[in-house]
Amino acid sequence: MRDPYEVLGVPRGASAAAIKSAYRKLAKKHHPDSNSNDPKAAARFSEINSANEIIGDETKRKQYDRGEIDAEGKPRFQGFPGGGDPRARRGAPGGGFESYSFRSGGGGGPGGGGFEDILNSMFGGGGAARGGRSGGGNTFEFDTGGLAVDLDVNVAMTVSLEEAAKGGEKRVRLPSGKELNVKIPAGVTAGQQIRLKGQGETAPGHPPGDLLITISVAPHAFFKVDGSDLRVDLPITLYEAVLGGKVRVPTLGGAVELSIPKNTSSGRTFRLKGKGLPKAGATGDLFVTTRIMLPDGNDAELEALMEKWRSTHPYNPRGDLN
Repeated sequence: MRDPYEVLGVPRGASAAAIKSAYRKLAKKHHPDSNSNDPKAAARFSEINSANEIIGDETKRKQYDRGEIDAEGKPRFQGFPGGGDPRARRGAPGGGFESYSFRSGGGGGPGGGGFEDILNSMFGGGGAARGGRSGGGNTFEFDTGGLAVDLDVNVAMTVSLEEAAKGGEKRVRLPSGKELNVKIPAGVTAGQQIRLKGQGETAPGHPPGDLLITISVAPHAFFKVDGSDLRVDLPITLYEAVLGGKVRVPTLGGAVELSIPKNTSSGRTFRLKGKGLPKAGATGDLFVTTRIMLPDGNDAELEALMEKWRSTHPYNPRGDLN
């Protein structure tokens, strides 16, 4: 992966606010939903998310700047202290690599445990290891300090508003090319992560990492999300606004009837309880705002009616603005 600062286009001395702003702009620009004709958009979006996970997090950013982790958040080998004999315990804690202690367990011959024995213990199985060339008199024991290797894999997934509200199943493709079916829980929100245990990367001597799926919710054609509530603009006719009537209102569970009172102005908002998104122990509401729509084209009869009505029923709806 490229340098996270380069991915987000910010200098190394950038403030946390500048990094957050750059991430939001790039995430919006390269979101797969806005670039449906670009097959590389999903990869760029995933790279942007991964970069933000490193330098958007204060702790990880410091570790990256000190060279303790790489651009993917994995620990870097810092080398043995002082470049000297590795058969000595690492002294300083938190140096970014595993620590070992070596103990001589036998006679004084030069045939001690070889470097391949060290590698075998470091990457082959963990725990204490004993080794020695055949005929040698020395046995070496060394204990790992528990190196934490980040084998987690991060991917992005976009779901529809209906899938976010009701849950479902969706297929996700990993960077390795592997595909998995993922169950989407009902009530999932944008930015939430789904963790699949053991579906990340693997490395000898370490348990497999996890798959972390960051959810984004695709914009809906007419619903707007406001926390657990939904908002929708409802077009109504001029005569429905004046005379009132029953109109059909879309909801995530199907259309319902709403009674429009007489003399309803454009911009009036009605609340439909429990027609929003699921939340802990309850469900949000749907807020319906009326928008009076005039017929297309010129209507001479309507114009004549309004001219007559204007002369006999003058009023000023902007009086409060003066």
